[in-house]
Amino acid sequence: MSTATRSTESTGGSSPLDLPTIKTAPKALLHDHLDGGLRPQTVLELAEECGYDGLPATDGQALGEWFRTAADSGSLERYLETFAHTVAVMQIPEGLSRVARECAEDLADDGVIYAEVRFAPEQHLDRGLSLDQVVEHVLEGFRAGESAARVNGKRIRVGCLLTAMRHAARSREIAELAVRFRDRGVVGFDIAGAEAGFPPSRHLDAFEYMRAANAHFTIHAGEAFGLPSIQEAVAFCGTDRLGHGVRIIDDIDVSSDGVPNLGLLAAYVRDKRMPLELCPSSNVQTGAVDSLEKHPFDLLARLRFRVTVNTDNRLMSDTTMSREMHKLVSTFGYGWTDLERFTINAMKSAFIPFDERLELIDDVVKPGYAVLVG
Repeated sequence: MSTATRSTESTGGSSPLDLPTIKTAPKALLHDHLDGGLRPQTVLELAEECGYDGLPATDGQALGEWFRTAADSGSLERYLETFAHTVAVMQIPEGLSRVARECAEDLADDGVIYAEVRFAPEQHLDRGLSLDQVVEHVLEGFRAGESAARVNGKRIRVGCLLTAMRHAARSREIAELAVRFRDRGVVGFDIAGAEAGFPPSRHLDAFEYMRAANAHFTIHAGEAFGLPSIQEAVAFCGTDRLGHGVRIIDDIDVSSDGVPNLGLLAAYVRDKRMPLELCPSSNVQTGAVDSLEKHPFDLLARLRFRVTVNTDNRLMSDTTMSREMHKLVSTFGYGWTDLERFTINAMKSAFIPFDERLELIDDVVKPGYAVLVG
């Protein structure tokens, strides 16, 4: 099968494709969970502040290792269990705003210039906060993090996605919340949680509300469950993007001579330029794919699907955008122009106005990669 879409640039005048240099490249992130990206030390300090005594470790290094090991189970359901601890310490205003501020700072430090970070407000009501108050504190934290990044010479814009849990019955309420805050930093809506037994079509009223309000949404689909989840998200719910969507590979048959044959769903997703929010490390951890070497990212990229690189949960996967990109470079032999293409894919797919996307692409992404390509 041809690999013509992969970069063949000479490395003679290019910057080295190592982790420190990749960290300097401008990046765009579409799929990152706020409650999956806490600093281990912050988890410890917030647990003490809010009186939570259920943590499995008492120092930052050990706690970080526990999260990574516990998430490395090969099961999406067990992977999701680790969030009980992070959500537990995000129930007070100070905790919500601090986590959001540190998220923006950490992403900016990693070279991320645009990020959409998602969380489920309904999971942060245990201490009496209202849904609106939860969102207000998180947005306050994002703005503080953006300001702190500017002071340190970094540029980042953070948009917030509000997530509804697919096993619960509050999706319409969260969709309304997303629309209510869309002029204050919320850029879209999402559903997440275990896919099996909880199809996206259960939440049609929420998606219909979003479409009627001319608002953006993405759907976790095609991670643990497969093609039926993607089919419902696309055909019934009208999603703008696919959260993960990695199982679209099940609708692509590669013959013995290496020629790919796309099924109707795969062809539709590709031809509609529907973005795939792929999260390589997380997809391995949850068992969506067996290994990074077997991840369909490269095949999908060569077939010109709109692939994007994402972190999913930085704490659980012990990762960053730079590490995800470096893993792809090491595994599939990508060059700087490939990483630029994946970044532009993400910026094209962002839930902000077209002129603002274009400004970031033309004024930040392309000049940044031009320096690295040499």
